[in-house]
Amino acid sequence: MNDFPAFTFSTVAHIVCELGAAGRLGEHIAQRFPTARRALLVTDPGFLKTGLVDAPAASLQRAGIQVAIHSNVVADPPEQTVLDAVTAARQYSTDIVIGLGGGSSMDVAKLIAVLAGGDQQIGAIYGIGNVKGGRLPLVQIPTTAGTGSEVTNIAIVTTGATTKMGVVAPQLYADMALLDAELTLGLPPAVTAATGIDAMVHAIEAYTSRHKKNPLSDILARKALGLLSANLIAACEDGRNLAARQAMLLGAMLAGQAFSNAPVAAVHALAYPIGGTFHVPHGLSNSLVLPHVLRFNLPAAAGLYAELAEIVVPEVSGSEEARAEALVVAMQQIATITGIQRTLQQVGIKEADLDQLADDAMLQTRLLGNNPRTVTRDDARAIYAAAL
Repeated sequence: MNDFPAFTFSTVAHIVCELGAAGRLGEHIAQRFPTARRALLVTDPGFLKTGLVDAPAASLQRAGIQVAIHSNVVADPPEQTVLDAVTAARQYSTDIVIGLGGGSSMDVAKLIAVLAGGDQQIGAIYGIGNVKGGRLPLVQIPTTAGTGSEVTNIAIVTTGATTKMGVVAPQLYADMALLDAELTLGLPPAVTAATGIDAMVHAIEAYTSRHKKNPLSDILARKALGLLSANLIAACEDGRNLAARQAMLLGAMLAGQAFSNAPVAAVHALAYPIGGTFHVPHGLSNSLVLPHVLRFNLPAAAGLYAELAEIVVPEVSGSEEARAEALVVAMQQIATITGIQRTLQQVGIKEADLDQLADDAMLQTRLLGNNPRTVTRDDARAIYAAAL
């Protein structure tokens, strides 16, 4: 009898991890999707300005695929942004969707792929497993080493001033993910750090997820954490370090595969209200609460944290508690060395805001249920207070 509970594992079928691969996008697509003729390339205005969209777009045209560029994606995309993109895809008679950007661009690409070819309304697909039928072919190309959205089956939409909804469905897994660090060279150190820590949170939370942790997600989380922790400082110190950048992209993707199957927990639950109310970028929101959630979880997760500490701090020794504490300290040191904000006050949050944050965090029941230790409303407020 084996010791493993039954589990399921899904991910993207075809992954290309190669420097310069974006410049050969047309070849990769022609090989996998020989009938594709009209591609919609989904990105944001900032990435469009870098000029890094030109080579992939030219490569598509060389392969006989016409391309329209939709670059109206904004961070934390509101519903209207998604609907406008779906309209653009239909008007162009798109037959393949390509997400090129950070998590927001890739999330919008997922939603275009499921909505543009079908007749479901966006409101009908919120929640888990509500997408009906198929979707257009979908290719994802990340330009930050953070969200792992290129290999996850979730898309987040901003539905109100501070509210977000998720769409979770197997149809949101792309057909192909393409990792090319040349697209990440322009990322400033602070963005590199915040997105990198976000990816490390994905690995840590997948490894300690209460319900769906499994042998495959564990292997991916450990490998992700090793790649990310060994390369994050180097990528921040020298943004042109392609080897470190490619390792970061691979680590972020492996962490994405892990948490897509063994979902994230209290760090994300407490980070969402910070992003939603104070418009703090997602990776930074995670980083701000991370050490305090880890410390809160120590009574329930010390054994697992000790195992992860051996990856992040290879020379660690001592008792299980001491090794687990070393993981918390190491994550704090990464934030210190990279120079990103470390307190809620630094992003404009005051003591008077903590009750509202705690109330909002408690609405994230799906995520809180995955946490190794039960979080009450008082616990959430205390964690925010520690992060202040």
